[in-house]
Formats: sequence, C-alpha cells, structure tokens
Amino acid sequence: MAELTYRQEGDYLVPNIELEKMEDRPLGKYGRMRRTHLMENNRLLYNHLTLTGKLFPHLWEVQDTATARMEQLMKELLAADPAPDKKTRQMDWVRHMNALKAQAEEIVTAELISN
Repeated sequence: MAELTYRQEGDYLVPNIELEKMEDRPLGKYGRMRRTHLMENNRLLYNHLTLTGKLFPHLWEVQDTATARMEQLMKELLAADPAPDKKTRQMDWVRHMNALKAQAEEIVTAELISN
C-alpha cells in the first residue's frame, strides 16, 4: 500500500487523495438499468465497484454490449419475421417493429442487465 501524505487544514490533517481521472461519458438507458439492478439486488457488488472506482467503466461496458446486442437481435428478428410494407401499411409496420423491439429488449435485459 502506498504511503499517504497529508496537508494541514486548520487544526486537521487531511490526506492527499485524488480520484483517478475518468472519461466523461453519459450513461445510457441500459447502463442506468444495470446500475438500478445492482443497487436493488446486489448491494455487495455495487458497493465494491463503487469503492474501487470500477462502477462507471462496468456500466459503460454493459451499455455498449447491450446496444450492440439490441442491433444484432433486431436484424435477426427482422430477418426471421419480415415487417409489412411501410408505405402502404404504416401502423402495421410500427406495431410490428415495436413488438420486435420489445422482444429484443426482453432478451437483452435477461442476458445482460439482470445477470
């Protein structure tokens, strides 16, 4: 363990501790879902990741993986069950695409978020 140095702040000695510089990147939908899942269902892992400074890199990795998996699943589901013609049956196309997206999100949630 590294030797700690201190600075004088009034009557107190305060340790010179700095957080590691992290990428300033927003957290997307799947990253926020994963964080909420960890906070509610796996407090030990959540606290460990937070204290070691690995929480946000973990959440960003889950976000990237979930987004890529969603794109892949949508392509596969669309190939297996083609959508109706968008020009002539717009509402059917929207209904079909929303159903496929719901299926893909359910799979991603089970595989990556809740796992």
